[in-house]
Amino acid sequence: MDCGTSSLKDNRSEKAMKATLVIQNWYRHYRAQLRARQHGALAIFQSIEYADEQSQMQLSNFFSFMLENYTKSHKEDSAIVTRIFENTLWDSKDRQEYMGLIDVPDSYDGPRLQFPLTFTDIDLLLEAFKQHQILHAHYVLEVLFEARKVLKQMPNFTQIKTLPSKEITICGDLHGKLDDLLLIFYKNGLPSENNPYIFNGDFVDRGNNSIEILMILLVSFLVYPTDLHLNRGNHEDFMMNLRYGFTREILQKYKLHGKEILQTLEEVYTWLPIGAIINNEILVIHGGISESTDLNALHQIQRNKLKSVLMPPVSLSTDHTSDFKKTKAGATTTMPGKGESEKAPSEQLTKREWEQIVDLLWSDPRGRKGCYPNTSRGGGCYFGPDVTSKVLNKNQLKMLIRSHECKPEGYEICHDGKVITVFSASNYYEEGSNRGAYIRLSYGTTPQFFQYQMTSTTCMGPLHQRVTAMEFSAIKVLKERMLSRKSDLVHAFQLHDHSRSGKISLAQWAFSLENILGLNLPWRSLSSHLVYMDQDGNIDYMSSFQDVHIEKPVKEAKSALIETLYRYRSDLKIIFNIIDSDHSGLISMEEFRAMWKLFNAHYSVHIDDSQIDELANTMDFNKDGSIDFNEFLKAFYVVHKYEKADKSDINVADDE
Repeated sequence: MDCGTSSLKDNRSEKAMKATLVIQNWYRHYRAQLRARQHGALAIFQSIEYADEQSQMQLSNFFSFMLENYTKSHKEDSAIVTRIFENTLWDSKDRQEYMGLIDVPDSYDGPRLQFPLTFTDIDLLLEAFKQHQILHAHYVLEVLFEARKVLKQMPNFTQIKTLPSKEITICGDLHGKLDDLLLIFYKNGLPSENNPYIFNGDFVDRGNNSIEILMILLVSFLVYPTDLHLNRGNHEDFMMNLRYGFTREILQKYKLHGKEILQTLEEVYTWLPIGAIINNEILVIHGGISESTDLNALHQIQRNKLKSVLMPPVSLSTDHTSDFKKTKAGATTTMPGKGESEKAPSEQLTKREWEQIVDLLWSDPRGRKGCYPNTSRGGGCYFGPDVTSKVLNKNQLKMLIRSHECKPEGYEICHDGKVITVFSASNYYEEGSNRGAYIRLSYGTTPQFFQYQMTSTTCMGPLHQRVTAMEFSAIKVLKERMLSRKSDLVHAFQLHDHSRSGKISLAQWAFSLENILGLNLPWRSLSSHLVYMDQDGNIDYMSSFQDVHIEKPVKEAKSALIETLYRYRSDLKIIFNIIDSDHSGLISMEEFRAMWKLFNAHYSVHIDDSQIDELANTMDFNKDGSIDFNEFLKAFYVVHKYEKADKSDINVADDE
């Protein structure tokens, strides 16, 4: 009896063990599938993000094109070109020019800073921003002027020493996500003499609290200038801010003095160091390196000459140089792609200097050996492990720490442990999309990684629910990108559809999308989310667009025109914002026509000028000869069949 009972128990235990193993294997497989779907959604977000940056970088070619054709332009076109370039070269502003004109009224109930600043002001700012208070424009400008004064004294690369007993914390991109910065300080402590930090660029853009993050970092820097270090990222650039939201945030939060803040901020950007070197061993830069990276040359560059990566060295013709000098002390320099025999003026970098900084701010590491163009972003390069070893060895360095790329876990190690990427903005693309991270290290120790993720109701849901929400958002964005190239895609599809059946093979559909959109995505796997397929495996290619359409601000406007304006709306908005030097949001009809003519010539857009004139006249609502271009471009948005268009804006607060 005892023997039989024991045998029965053994059988039950064996079955239970087998059942447990089956459940564990199933769950592991289930989790792996969810993770694969999550990484697939991240790949969509990242591909589109980089494609947008590529478009942004291509604007530099447009500006170069305008100057190259400067002498060929009609008189009104030349005026526009001059207007653009004079507005990208701000004069250095005297503190008294602004501060004497901006008073803090007694009614202001936000934080009041006391100069010289102390750690008390850091606490004051943090508490105020937690309560969603706005720092008055007077204090914002005073912080910017003080920061500019201190930054001017700093070298291009900050030399930092640590001790075994004194660690330093390195944070990556924050992108306007204030909650992430507050969480870092909560977990890791506030900056101090005993708790130094490096913030490795991209403090601003995308998120809604860029000005708050910038003020916290700059005030902390002014209190601890030798213990809090700020590196320039590719988004510390006024042209990037025009596309990715920081300019808009400032003009909404500071309606009366936004222009003064933007002008002062532009110069502060130029004085940010471009890197840091820890213990003569670790190079910390925002983006990466190339095979031609020359740290000795980079140490000598006058970094404040780089107003924007999107404004590369250019050469004005001699006939117009003197006129341009009269406006903003501009001068001739080298066109990208030309030889360097032409000397750049004191106001601008040489082509080689410009390329050196672009590589530092925009490049990404890859597993493949060598150095080749960063085709995804359109700027900088991809650098392989051999390039990393070469540059580090040449400069007697051991490691490169960089940021610039969102990683699912908040950090990534590559190139045999010689390159570390750290990214500190959690939920960057969507809630639950990625963790944030920061690094702590000291002399002679291995870097330690600390991960976190801001949680909300959505983030606390089951993993499958979060992944499904991410996929939905990613597919939505991808459909919008497809719609922006609808005419080109339909033409590509029809080239394969010889019988005009409206159907092509899956391979032909995927090839057309890859060729037209330039996104490196698994189109075959994504097809079930994007298009209808019949029983024979053929694609009904027009179903790619059936759930979405671009809203027409004017019913009579032709579809090709609407699609073109929607596709280039971000580029046009940047150009119009530069022309609009007083930030009124208005440009004249003449400026609009002249700008479109130049844009049309460079981008080879096949839209008749009469169509633009007709649409512009319609958008001149009060018939005063001016166009509110922000409202004009905002009128072009995508409507999804199963949901209302979301045109919500960030909260607005006055500075008075």
